[in-house]
Amino acid sequence: MKKAPATAPKSKPIEPRPVVVRTVPIELCQLVKFAGLSESGGQAKQLIAEGGVKLNGAVETQKGKKLAAGDLVQVGEERVVVTLA
Repeated sequence: MKKAPATAPKSKPIEPRPVVVRTVPIELCQLVKFAGLSESGGQAKQLIAEGGVKLNGAVETQKGKKLAAGDLVQVGEERVVVTLA
């Protein structure tokens, strides 16, 4: 009798880290830099242009995309949520 293949345990999604901003809207490239998801503004723009940033679960390539409170931004495994001060 064959055993069923072992399945890897599903990892629990990492809770998004809140990033507090003073005003909304804030541009996506500004938030990526401000939240520390990139080392510089230029790197943030490049990440976005190359499709390395997700906004609310979908790839976003507009660096000037306006974000509102509650928007979820993901770069790699790191996730942040826009929070208004």
